[in-house]
Amino acid sequence: MSAPAKKAFPLRLDPALYAAVERAAAADLRSVNAQLECLLREALAKRGVKVAQSATPKRGRPPKDKETDDEQ
Repeated sequence: MSAPAKKAFPLRLDPALYAAVERAAAADLRSVNAQLECLLREALAKRGVKVAQSATPKRGRPPKDKETDDEQ
């Protein structure tokens, strides 16, 4: 199952701004893209704009079925 598609678009940033975002992303162990998304969500929330979280597939091992636990 692939992750839901995300909207891709070109973004032009001042090199100093990009460097600052890159440093912040590294400090938070995120990619620059994930950091920008996080910063945008925080800025919108601060302004009172609600953004729905997209359903993303969960990572890791799937939970065990109850039926298989009862049979064993």
